[in-house]
Amino acid sequence: QVQLVESGGGLVQAGGSLRLSCEASGRTFSSYDMAWFRQAPGKEREFVAVIRWSSGDTYYADSVKGRFTISRDNAKNTVYLQMNSLKLEDTAVYYCAARVSRMLFSTQISAYDHWGQGTQVTVSS
Repeated sequence: QVQLVESGGGLVQAGGSLRLSCEASGRTFSSYDMAWFRQAPGKEREFVAVIRWSSGDTYYADSVKGRFTISRDNAKNTVYLQMNSLKLEDTAVYYCAARVSRMLFSTQISAYDHWGQGTQVTVSS
């Protein structure tokens, strides 16, 4: 059974940095795409970034491009989201998600089969 466990959230000032981790277990993830989504209070869950485990190819939402970096550590079966230059609008619960790789990346919530429980990121002024 696939299990995704996020960690690393917290309170940070605007302009600061945080690194989120998503530890994956339950199967071999070499054929998976791993993504981060986020959900701010009163808003819908939205795509943030995705990485193809096998190749390391990545794709980002425009709102985080140049500020966030997604990466993976094969030995630790962990995906990271390095978040720099954080803004107030980055405040949200951040979720890790996984799906078997297809030809194209997906930014759609419905495309992902497995989800973590989420970790809160709060950016203060």
